[in-house]
Amino acid sequence: MPAILIAGTHSGVGKTTVAMALMAAFARRCAVAPFKVGPDYIDPSHHTAICGRASRNLDMFMMGEERVRETFARAAAGTDICVIEGAMGLYDGMGSDDTASAAHVARVLDLPVILVVDVKGVSRSAAAIVKGYCDFDKRINVAGVILNKVGSPRHGDMVRTAIRQELSVPVVGEIPKSSRIELPSRHLGLYMAHEGYRMDYVAELASLAEDHLDMAAIRDIAQQTRDFGYAAANGGGDGGSGSSVGDADGDDNGDGVAPTRHDITIGVARDPAFCFYYADLVDSLKRDANLVFWSPLADDLPEADGFYFGGGYPELYARELSARSKTGKRIRDAAADGVPIYGECGGMIYLCESLIDLDGNAYPMAGVFPAETAMTNRLQALGYTDATVSGNPVVPRGRIRGHEFHYSETDCAPDVRFAYRMNRGKGIRDGMDGMVEYATLGSYMHAPPSFDVSRFIESCRLHVR
Repeated sequence: MPAILIAGTHSGVGKTTVAMALMAAFARRCAVAPFKVGPDYIDPSHHTAICGRASRNLDMFMMGEERVRETFARAAAGTDICVIEGAMGLYDGMGSDDTASAAHVARVLDLPVILVVDVKGVSRSAAAIVKGYCDFDKRINVAGVILNKVGSPRHGDMVRTAIRQELSVPVVGEIPKSSRIELPSRHLGLYMAHEGYRMDYVAELASLAEDHLDMAAIRDIAQQTRDFGYAAANGGGDGGSGSSVGDADGDDNGDGVAPTRHDITIGVARDPAFCFYYADLVDSLKRDANLVFWSPLADDLPEADGFYFGGGYPELYARELSARSKTGKRIRDAAADGVPIYGECGGMIYLCESLIDLDGNAYPMAGVFPAETAMTNRLQALGYTDATVSGNPVVPRGRIRGHEFHYSETDCAPDVRFAYRMNRGKGIRDGMDGMVEYATLGSYMHAPPSFDVSRFIESCRLHVR
C-alpha cells in the first residue's frame, strides 16, 4: 500500500497544511486513507472532511506497536494511498528516545518520510538542517523534502541547489510565503472541521498541492513503502466512514463488517460541545452495542442502556447547556437509577454541578458529580497519562494509558471516590482522576483509541438485567 508520512523539523513548520493539501489533491483522484500520529482530535476531523474516510490515530504510547500495525493495516485496506500527518518535530517523542514520535511510527511501519522545512531566512543552511535529519537515525527513510515559506524563485533555487549538492534526497515541493493558508485556531488548537468557518479551504489546499508540489514524485516516494506483513497475515478492511466518530445513523460499523443488532444501546453525545472522539474507540463500541448519536444542545435524552460524553467545548456552550435543564435532570435521574455513564474531560465537566466561566458566571450543568469546574486562562495539564485503575463501572482494573489537555480546574466534594491513581499526569486532585458516582465515571483523562470497552459494555448489560 503506497504511504507517506509528512513530518516537520519542528512544530509550526507547516506539516499540517502540507499533509491536508496532499490529502485534498490525492482525494480528487483516488481513495485516501488519512492518519495522525499522536493524541489529536482536531486535525483528524479535517482529514476526515477532506478524504471522506475516518482518520485514524497512530500512537505508540497509548496503543502499542502491535495495535498501531493492526489499525494501519485495517484502515489502509481498500484504499489507494495513505497519508500520515506527523506530530511536532520528526524525532520529538516522550523523552530522550523516539518513543511515540513520528519517527517511531515511520520505523515500525517502515514508511518513507517527507520532511517539511521552513526555509524563511536561510539558504545553504537548509541543506545542513536536512542532512542532520537524514543522518540522525539511519533507520528512518527521509525520502523527500518540501520547502515552506520560500521567499522567491531565486531563494528556492539556492536552497534546492545546496540540498542537491550535499544530499541525494530530492526536493519535491516549494511553497511560497504568500501561499500560506490560514486555518484559525483557539485555546485547544485549530477549529474543528464541522464548525464550517470557511469550507472552501479544501479546494484551496488541493490547489496548493497541485501548484507547488511534485505530485508524481511524491506518489513515487509513497510506493517505497514496504509490506511489514500484518495485512497479509490478518486481512480485514475498513469500510470507511465519513465521520471521525462513525456514521450517525449506524449504517456501518466503520470496520467493513455488516451492521448487527445488539442487545444494548449506548447514547453518544455528539455536537459542537462534545466532539472529541477516536474513531477506533467508537468502532469498538459498535461491535458490541447499538449506538445512537444525539445532541445535548438540541435533543431530548434518548432511550439507552448507557451514555458516553466525549470531550469538546462545553465552556463555549455553557449558557445553552445550562438552559436545557430538563435534559440535565434526565441525565441526573438516569445516573441515580444506575445507568452506566462515561464522561471524558468536557464530558466530565458537563456531568458536574456547575461550570464557571472566565468572567465568574456559574452555569448549572447535569449535576451527577458533587463537583464544580472553573475555566482558567492558563493551561492546567497537557501530555500523556498512565493510571492504575481500581473498581469502577467503565474501565477494567489494571492500567490505562491516555492523555490530558485542559484549561480548567475541578473542585470535588471531600468524600468523592476516584478510580484512577495517576502514575503519570495530573488528574483531578492530588494525583487522582476518574470520579465515580453511582455507575458513572468521569475523568480529565481521555481514553486511548485502543480503549478496552468490555467493562463498560458489561455494566450496561448488567443494568438491563
